[in-house]
Amino acid sequence: MNRIEKLLAQMTLAEKLGQLTMTAAGHAVTGPVIAGDSTEAIKTGAIGNLLNLVGAGPVREMQRLAVEESRLKIPLLIGLDIIHGHRTLIPIPLAEAALFDPQTWEMTAREAAKEGAADGLAMTFSPMLDVSRDIRWGRTAEGSGEDTWVSVQMARAKVRGYEGSDLASPDALAACAKHFCAYGAVLAGREYASADISERTLLEVHLPPFDAAVAVGVATIMPAFTDLAGIPMTANKKLLRHHLREQLGFDGVLVSDYNAIAELMHHGIAADLPEAAALALEASVDIDMMADAYRRGLPVALERGLVTMEQIDESVRRVLRLKERLGLFDDPYRRGSRPESQAALTHRRKLARSVAARAIVMLKNDRQTLPLPGTLRRMCVIGPLADAATEMGGCWGAAGRPEDRVSVVAGLRQALPGTEIVHAPGVRFSGEDESGIAAAVDLCDGADAIVLCIGEMASMSGEAASRAFPEVPATQRVLAEAVFERARAKGLRVVVVLFSGRPLVIPWLAEQADALLAAWFLGNEAGNAIADVVLGHTSPSGRTPMSWPRAIGQIPLFYAERPGGRPYNPKDHFTSKYMDVPNEPLYPFGHGLTYGHFTFANLTVTPDRVAEKDTIEARVEVTNQGAHAAEETVFLFTHDKIATVTRPVLELKGVGKVTLRPGETQTVRIAVPASELRFPGRDLTPVFEPGEVEILVGPGADRSQLLVQTLVLLAA
Repeated sequence: MNRIEKLLAQMTLAEKLGQLTMTAAGHAVTGPVIAGDSTEAIKTGAIGNLLNLVGAGPVREMQRLAVEESRLKIPLLIGLDIIHGHRTLIPIPLAEAALFDPQTWEMTAREAAKEGAADGLAMTFSPMLDVSRDIRWGRTAEGSGEDTWVSVQMARAKVRGYEGSDLASPDALAACAKHFCAYGAVLAGREYASADISERTLLEVHLPPFDAAVAVGVATIMPAFTDLAGIPMTANKKLLRHHLREQLGFDGVLVSDYNAIAELMHHGIAADLPEAAALALEASVDIDMMADAYRRGLPVALERGLVTMEQIDESVRRVLRLKERLGLFDDPYRRGSRPESQAALTHRRKLARSVAARAIVMLKNDRQTLPLPGTLRRMCVIGPLADAATEMGGCWGAAGRPEDRVSVVAGLRQALPGTEIVHAPGVRFSGEDESGIAAAVDLCDGADAIVLCIGEMASMSGEAASRAFPEVPATQRVLAEAVFERARAKGLRVVVVLFSGRPLVIPWLAEQADALLAAWFLGNEAGNAIADVVLGHTSPSGRTPMSWPRAIGQIPLFYAERPGGRPYNPKDHFTSKYMDVPNEPLYPFGHGLTYGHFTFANLTVTPDRVAEKDTIEARVEVTNQGAHAAEETVFLFTHDKIATVTRPVLELKGVGKVTLRPGETQTVRIAVPASELRFPGRDLTPVFEPGEVEILVGPGADRSQLLVQTLVLLAA
């Protein structure tokens, strides 16, 4: 009999339910603190898993209670939301997605895992794999945007990065793919609302990132709070037990979201806590986070015959198996036993700065306003986000410390020691006080350059931060308009650094700014990274992972829409269009400028006839005709011209990267397995249909900029 079966044979019902319970913990001056409980619950085995505990010392103290003072000595599983870095914060996930670089995504996850494990943690509630096509939804900031292919690559990279090659390694964390599934499709972009989408959209758009996470070995998955077509995900037996476990073979741990099991009563499918607990267990949810539903509800559910002991044992086995895979039984103190070296910390900080600079998207750069020269005499930096180091951490700062973050003003002063840099916020984040605008605008007089830092506060995106008007706050717009007016009067140009956790609706800003940078929230090194880009030490290379609408009425907006029976035709009134704005976004998916100027030529696709087992290779010549070395991103889209099911006008299937000096040309190669061209047919089973498919290659989802070749798919 192996270790797990021996433990199961010895466990009381209370101890089993303890292994299925996760509760929040912290550390006060008096010692460990547990939400709604006492540390005695760890000693008795009534709590087997913790979240939100930070620090190697406090973690070790809690772990000691479990492995040295409990009857069965079962170690705790301790996790934390490490969403974009642990203590060393990197750009928010939406910003990191702008790199379109899976290798870097894996690298940053690996560093976050090392840092989290050094704090004693064994689990992260990341990555978030929800595809978001509605910028009103606040948690857009935590994902990789509107595209399924990008989310699939993010899933693979982040799971590999967090878990490493061996989950038992002292620097590995169990990843948690969340929120399964279609959380990003909530009604009207409103947090926690219902989702109701077609089965085709579920299969094509929302499931693939989670399927990819399972394929690379993700240890845990978290069902969404929300319901899908009337079935709350926490009790969705069809998707959790049938799809994940039976179809995909996922044998890891399903952990509920915060209080989600108890919320099945609010959904209206459970009359009381025992019913809610039984529904979740039947769907194979293993760990109850913060609802206390399993400890309180399952004993009653057993008495009522709603669940069986075999079902409880099934979940306990999976939890114990995860703890075994993490090496917790062999050495529960392996994580957090040794502080990291200064060299490791320095390397991580440099990586954070590099990634932050690369994540910045230059949306506009008229008359080569950027980069600014390093010989400026006087620079005026205006706006409430110019000297707001705390805000740079973004919407999920985890264990990051505000004092470790670099503001824009601090970064520019570090980079320009010989330049006088004057600053005024102009307006505050809250309230409608405009009294500081005049004094701030007066600072523009006599300046050689104006940098305007505006946008969202960190708390205006993320969980429970949906916005019906995803725009620049009103008082900041008043400030910006005043700055633009003064700059025009003085013949000065304005560089706008725009902070947000999502694309914003900013046509007025795009029109008036001379240069416009989407800076998202870049983490600890935000100010230094922005200085690197503004001064030309780094050429901007980020690309928009979401379409930027020109009007709120366009939302939801995404590039991969289906053509419809009456696609837009400017010569025909009765075609799909708005009467008051163009159909096109302000900035399309994949948009982003650099300090280079790239051209594409001579696209070739081989072979020109492919079967499902073949691999397609697209080759295109890319030339930098600009004056600066820069990195270009090359996108490969497909379009199935005639199919049994209407296909999107563009589908992303591959991305290439190239860095070129001025005047240099290189051939970029992008390989795509032909099997990637399968899609759910009329009966929703995957098909590979013979016929012509367009291969489109270029700098983004603006079809007018894409080179096109046609290949033929052969029947099996």
